[in-house]
Amino acid sequence: MIRLESPCTETDKLPESRTLFKRLGHNPFRLLLLLALLVLGGCGDPPWNDPWPSEDVSGSVFFSSFAERPKYLDPARSYSSNEWAFISQVYEPPLQYHYLKRPYELVPLTADGMPEVRRYDAAGRLLPADAPADQVATTEYLIHIRPGIRYQPHPAFARTADGSYRYWPLREEDLAERYTLADFPETGTRELVAADYAYQIKRLAFPPNHSPLAGLLAEHIEGFAAFAKAAAEQARRDRAAGRLWTDLRPLQMEGVRVIDRYTYSIRLKDSYPQFIYWLATNFFAPMPWEAERFHAQPGMTERNITLNWYPVGTGPFMLTENNPNLRMVLERNPNFHGERYPAEGSEADRARGLLDDAGKPMPFIDKEVYALEKEAIPRWNKFLQGYYDSSGIASDSFDQAVQLAADGDARLTPEMREKGIALDTAVETSIYYMGFNMRDPMVGGDPDDPADQERARKLRQAIAIAVDWEEFIAIFNNGRGLPAHGPLPPGIFGYREGREGINPVVYRWQDGKPVRRSIEEAKRLLAEAGYPDGIDPLTGNALVLYYDTALSGPGSKSILQWYVNQFRKLGISLVVRATDYNRFQEKMLKGTAQIFSWGWNADYPDPENFLFLLYGPNSKVEHHGENAANFANAEFDALFERMKNLPNGAERQQVIDRMVAILQTESPWLFGYYPKAFSLHHVWYHNALPHLMANNTLKYKRIGGALRARRQKEWNQPVTWPLWTLLGLLVLSAVPAIRDYRARERRRAR
Repeated sequence: MIRLESPCTETDKLPESRTLFKRLGHNPFRLLLLLALLVLGGCGDPPWNDPWPSEDVSGSVFFSSFAERPKYLDPARSYSSNEWAFISQVYEPPLQYHYLKRPYELVPLTADGMPEVRRYDAAGRLLPADAPADQVATTEYLIHIRPGIRYQPHPAFARTADGSYRYWPLREEDLAERYTLADFPETGTRELVAADYAYQIKRLAFPPNHSPLAGLLAEHIEGFAAFAKAAAEQARRDRAAGRLWTDLRPLQMEGVRVIDRYTYSIRLKDSYPQFIYWLATNFFAPMPWEAERFHAQPGMTERNITLNWYPVGTGPFMLTENNPNLRMVLERNPNFHGERYPAEGSEADRARGLLDDAGKPMPFIDKEVYALEKEAIPRWNKFLQGYYDSSGIASDSFDQAVQLAADGDARLTPEMREKGIALDTAVETSIYYMGFNMRDPMVGGDPDDPADQERARKLRQAIAIAVDWEEFIAIFNNGRGLPAHGPLPPGIFGYREGREGINPVVYRWQDGKPVRRSIEEAKRLLAEAGYPDGIDPLTGNALVLYYDTALSGPGSKSILQWYVNQFRKLGISLVVRATDYNRFQEKMLKGTAQIFSWGWNADYPDPENFLFLLYGPNSKVEHHGENAANFANAEFDALFERMKNLPNGAERQQVIDRMVAILQTESPWLFGYYPKAFSLHHVWYHNALPHLMANNTLKYKRIGGALRARRQKEWNQPVTWPLWTLLGLLVLSAVPAIRDYRARERRRAR
């Protein structure tokens, strides 16, 4: 619960006033004195409206907010950004992303070096590192963990004097009066070992955990699917025997091997070089079996004392309060193994002060407090008052915070600059696009008729020119976006800038910048497709196309009307078919949608993670994959299979360029835009740097609490004149009552 401080620091005034009121009894002066004390009581620190304890405000505490309750904090299940914002500070996979380096680079976290990667052919012979992917039958990742890393204090590790576990086994009656993890007073710890990483991989395969990564890993890790079946059968036997916990340690997974106390290996049944990126995610963080067993005891789930509520890790912080209807609190892990701020960075980083803490031990923050804020306006106002250290910018507040200059650059308003607020921007590794269902005969064409394929292609190209994403970004995103020329966003290998990166179907290069082709060019393509002025020759009326969406609510109406207007420029009638999200998903799976909008956010910074969205075997209809457009092109698919196993370099870039050119010509997507993230932070919030891949970034941040306390006091001085005015009016109105009171007292005295 957020504690509210008394508005007066001189708290001894209040007991004195209570004694005075008792002495006054029913004296009418009591109300006047009370009001005076209330006014005078606000004379000290902190500000009257400060929601935080004064010692936290001046200390090394980070204050922020969250808008949506995190549902899953178990690293086997969690896959949402609002959940990873918390658990990434607690759990530590073997690898992480370097905080300052761009392009993004993986570095060791708990590992004592980068994994040793060994490739073997079908006969089991070791291959050289540069062996072609088609020769690789299996790949092994050998990972060494640094000794001496210990888990946070946790009751699962607590032991009695004889060495047995303090809280295992527990009976239901033992849980009386225990409602949170803090109600277990005794804690313990132990060293992180390689077996904890192996145990977590088994948990990813265990069907009751419903890991969203299970399907992908079953395609790559040897024995993953077989383990899942064996573990499910063991769970059935355990339930039949009345056991709530299935111990996965005795069950073996062929592709996961613990070699010694600090070494384990993961064996893949293919090449899949992108696997190394998964080793930097929470899915591959360690899980101590004791923690899982502790939380599986009877009565724990009913009390929300579960891994989905309380993470258990080795990271710099631990979750000490989980009250998602009010606030979440992370505090420094006293057992943290230590880590130093990176010393490598660019000159631009040095100029911004991002290397001022180079080599210093982390974390710099002692505690993080996140308050629930469901509404954007209160969250924004508290940021401006200095009560939150950083903030995004909602559309309603954009003009108050940011001005777009004539050159398109975003700049802070004078009000923001006066407060010392800084602006950070970054193009996200995401894309929002409008897609065509290539299985639809109208927009996809007949796959057996080349002429009809050409008709549909020119129709899509004409629409691609007509739909003005620059206008969309300006109207609906406050300019926060970059028009997309292909599927790869900036920061991903393969992305091209400048003239060589434009989509020539939609743009031409003019005066050193891309210029969208004219609507006349789009109409010419439309006429070549057989629809002059947008007229369908079969009906003699405007061509009718259908846009399927799950958008709802007052804000979506203007967006949908904008889409209709874009198609109207070509004389095409766009019919919006809005439905709920489940029905929309069903239509996408069955291939009954015609035109739709979707988006994708990178799981890892590799072009494969975007180009696979248009790979034929990933078709949503045929294979329930992520190829929502159901695009299939033999040349593109062959290039994709080649590209995904190539290392970054000239050869891979050449293959990607050809793949993007195919997509630009075929236009299964209107590429839409790459969203641009805008964030603000106060001057006392140091080492702020947008990082679009890493989530464990709180350890790098530093807070100047003394400056924050001063600024909060300056910005939140109470306006007391209305109270004084009210007090004066009450005094004047009380004069007759006081006269009557004195007259009655004199009569009694006689």
